[in-house]
Amino acid sequence: MEEIKERKILVAVDESQESMFALSWCITNLISDTPNVKLVLLYVMPTPAVHSFVATGYIFSNDVISAMEKYCKDLANSVMERAAAICRNLNTTNIKIERVISNGDARNVICHAVQKLEADTLVMGTHGYGFFKRALVGSVSDYCAKHAKCPVVIVKHP
Repeated sequence: MEEIKERKILVAVDESQESMFALSWCITNLISDTPNVKLVLLYVMPTPAVHSFVATGYIFSNDVISAMEKYCKDLANSVMERAAAICRNLNTTNIKIERVISNGDARNVICHAVQKLEADTLVMGTHGYGFFKRALVGSVSDYCAKHAKCPVVIVKHP
């Protein structure tokens, strides 16, 4: 009998309710009762603001830099713990789960992770910004839908 190829589903998570809803939707609708699935939880830490201030001539003490880096790491751990709690609550004991924390521009990091991890599907939430805000701020989900090298499922929070 031929072995079934492992399916990798990458879920981009962040601090928002929308991303946590997308994770629970993914587990309930895409993964439940599906054999040989690996769920990859990806959190992208923003590049610390300290680095952008260096170019403008601001210099921060090592204590300030350390405090900002600790905050970013604590935030990443908090997001991953919330995601793990959702996985536990939805009884994912039969699913392999991998946690990946990276940093940089979320759009680029997510699309790069899709390629590097050879994800079969990318799942992400959307904040539901209107046309003007999306045009000004940009939308990570819109960017990934256009540039990711796999099918993208964008889950809208009801």
